[in-house]
Amino acid sequence: MNEITTRILKILLLVFAVVLASSIFYHLFFTNYETENAIYDEVSLVSTFQGVYVRDETVKLYNGEGAVRYCVDDGAKLGVGGVVAEVYSNEEQIDLRTQIAEKEAELAMLSKLENPGTSENAQPAKIAALIDEQYKSMIRMRENGDISGVCSAKQDLAVLMSTYEKITDSTVDYHDRIVALEDEISRLSRRKTAADQTIPAEQSAYFVSHADGYEDVLTVDNVRQLTAEQLAAVTDDGNPDSNLDQNRVIGKLIADYAWYIVGVFDNTKLRLSEDDTASVRLESYPSTLRVKVVSLISAGDVTKTQGVFRCDQLTGEILQHRTERVQILRDTVEGIRVPRSAIRFKTMEIEETDEEGNVSRKTEDCMGVYVLVGETAEFRRIERVYEDENYYLSKLDAGSGFVALYDDIIVKGVMADGE
Repeated sequence: MNEITTRILKILLLVFAVVLASSIFYHLFFTNYETENAIYDEVSLVSTFQGVYVRDETVKLYNGEGAVRYCVDDGAKLGVGGVVAEVYSNEEQIDLRTQIAEKEAELAMLSKLENPGTSENAQPAKIAALIDEQYKSMIRMRENGDISGVCSAKQDLAVLMSTYEKITDSTVDYHDRIVALEDEISRLSRRKTAADQTIPAEQSAYFVSHADGYEDVLTVDNVRQLTAEQLAAVTDDGNPDSNLDQNRVIGKLIADYAWYIVGVFDNTKLRLSEDDTASVRLESYPSTLRVKVVSLISAGDVTKTQGVFRCDQLTGEILQHRTERVQILRDTVEGIRVPRSAIRFKTMEIEETDEEGNVSRKTEDCMGVYVLVGETAEFRRIERVYEDENYYLSKLDAGSGFVALYDDIIVKGVMADGE
């Protein structure tokens, strides 16, 4: 190697060293990337609206004369031919049957207490603990507005307290009271007369002891045709335009557990689609119910969608209402949090695989972010599962080429082309 060649090589090496040092110096002091860590996040999506309840209902009427005695509670299940109510000429027969029922309940309780097995097997400490628990249960029911539950719990509490008295005091004897109750029940029963009219259920159904006049307007058959204006006019006090004679109403039969909630809500964040499932919370019911999306149509505004939701859970509390505030919740969405300020677009060739496994390629503008890998900004796509005005959530484990947990996302210092 001659001297000229040696000098050229030295010059080239020197230039390379200068360029390398300059590059390192530039990246250390002049490339001012701002990054955020790609972290896990989740969002519970909620929308609140005024819901209207639609059920398959048949109103039961009578001639309006006499006193009505209901044979079942609201929400009770009736078989074909089951007795809904009895009509008597006056209130005396109803009061008579109420007295007999109360005395029969007391008789059943005392007979159970006088059973030798009750006092032999019951332990005072255990009964005392049950009394305390039953009392707390009654308080919870009262706070939740469960009046029927309170009445039932009161009877159970009376049994427990009488049992405790019986097993802790050997002088307690209910035999005389039992004999007196049996005589009184027999005496009252002799005064009973047959009902003037019996109201049966012609079909298997659930019973409600009132009607609100919407039974012929809000039907399962026209649930999809209801307008936003019709829904807005519905009140929980009943239909003011109804011709229903309330003096003749016994109640109504609901043919199926399935019923519908209809209302106008904001679907921009929930992004519900037909056949999706979601959860709803009602003002009248403490637990969450599951619903299926039956129909979604635009109500004239991007933030207003009229939805029809089917529910297969029906309770006495729900049956007392026609309309109330409803919260609909989509299942919690989870993903990788990506700031909106970091979003960039890049034209890329991507692969797609169809249902038969055939692979094709196409070019499109892909949404993504640049992440810092060492000292280099590299593009990573995002698979959007949620967005709001500040950030996106990208699907967890979306695969190769997508943003991943704990990537350093560049939020400042990179242009759309990655420079």
